Amino acid sequence: MHELITQLLRYVRGTWRYRWWMLGVTWLVALVGWTLVARMPDVYRASARVYVDTQSVLRPVLRGLALETGNTQRKLFLMTRTLLRQENIEKVMRMTDLDLQAKTPQDREELVAHIKRRLRFSGTQRANLYTISYSDESPELAKLVVKSLLTIFMESNLGELRKDQDSATQFLEREIADYETRIRDSEEALARFKQRNLNYLSDEAGGYYASLRAGQQRIEKAELDLKVAEDRVKVLRSQLEGETPTFGMGPAPAENIVNTADLDSRAQALRLKLDQMLVRYTDKHPDVIATRRSLAKIESQKAQRVAKARRALQNSPNNFELDQNPVYQRLRLSLSEAEANVAAKKVLLEEYRKKVKSLENAIDKVLQVEAERSQLTRDYHLMKKNQAALASRLESANLARKAETSSDTVQFRVIDPPRVPLKPSGPNRVFYSTGVLLGGLAVGLVLAFLMSQLRPTYDDRQVLNDSIGLPVLGSVNMVWTSDQVRARRVRNLSFVFSVTALMMTFGVVLALYQFNIELLPRLANSLNLS
Repeated sequence: MHELITQLLRYVRGTWRYRWWMLGVTWLVALVGWTLVARMPDVYRASARVYVDTQSVLRPVLRGLALETGNTQRKLFLMTRTLLRQENIEKVMRMTDLDLQAKTPQDREELVAHIKRRLRFSGTQRANLYTISYSDESPELAKLVVKSLLTIFMESNLGELRKDQDSATQFLEREIADYETRIRDSEEALARFKQRNLNYLSDEAGGYYASLRAGQQRIEKAELDLKVAEDRVKVLRSQLEGETPTFGMGPAPAENIVNTADLDSRAQALRLKLDQMLVRYTDKHPDVIATRRSLAKIESQKAQRVAKARRALQNSPNNFELDQNPVYQRLRLSLSEAEANVAAKKVLLEEYRKKVKSLENAIDKVLQVEAERSQLTRDYHLMKKNQAALASRLESANLARKAETSSDTVQFRVIDPPRVPLKPSGPNRVFYSTGVLLGGLAVGLVLAFLMSQLRPTYDDRQVLNDSIGLPVLGSVNMVWTSDQVRARRVRNLSFVFSVTALMMTFGVVLALYQFNIELLPRLANSLNLS
């Protein structure tokens, strides 16, 4: 630690020997620097403040009806962060005619960078109060730049919002028109498909399954009609081939000639008795079985008696010719018609069965057609649903546009219009002058230190011993004469006076700037003109 302090003191003593060089350099740097600071042109800072109101009365009223345009506060945040982009700076240049100064693209880029450096945009996101400022040598130009940027800031929100709404509306209109075309194509394809596969489709009006059910029902009805017709044929045939009718125009039938009253009365009595027995006994009771045998025997006797009378009637010479009986002939005609009707119904039934069989064999085709129809119908309904949703969105977008047109969701209120103070806001000559003085002192110190290192002197025996590496036997102190002492005092007083003059000059400079006395700028300008 002692060696470090010794070394520092050695440097201080060496630098002090060249204090006049240090002072001279400080004076030179200070005078040149203060002159340059005085010649710096005045800068005027124009500024404006604007308040952005994002609370719209229509927003809660139209919630759920109009299309939401997004978070207005976030859009405002992004807009303030991108206000100083190059596109807006170029707009400011065109609005203030600064673009006329740019002859080449490089000049244009440099001018944009120059404007960006002098522009300031600040504000609080919570209060939505923003300040725009610009510094320039010309107060009119500074005010015009601030006014132009304020106009861009106020119009950019409405312009961007309207641009977004127009883009969204155009997109919705294009999509709706495209869906209308696709829906028409789908409807035509679905109609052609139904025409090609009408017999295989099922719907409310009929179709495959309805045709199949109708065919099966027709078969059942045809079978029933055929059975009725066949029964009628049997009845007519039994009338013609069975017991011989006279229809009141020939001999009476055998049933009317033979007297079977006794057999009928006995048979009737046995039937009554059998009914009474069945109430009390089962079918296998001996009395029931015996009664039935007696009844069957009486019926057999009656049949034999009638058959015998019929044979006797047929052998009679007065037998009536049935073929000449018109009623008999009509009966034969009815039989022929009934047989023809039976044949026709058989053919119709066969046709019905063939059709039903054909429909049942086409079940695979029906399933394929149903799948294709389901796909076409699903696509059609999906497109209709999407078109309806897009139409609803378009209506909401139009309503939102009308709302934005009638009352802006974001309102700008200029708190302080663009203005320029009468006094320049810069440059800060007090700061620069102080920096010049400190810089001059630093340069002087560095120069004195370097000279002390280039031309070293030894005022200490230990330093000399360390430098030459040889033993120092002794040292002799210098004896100052009175003239030398007087000259040294004069030099010290002169140095103090010079330092004091420097500080006083610095104080005067600061006073002139502090009290806005334009003596130095005028003097610097006059020196420049001369």
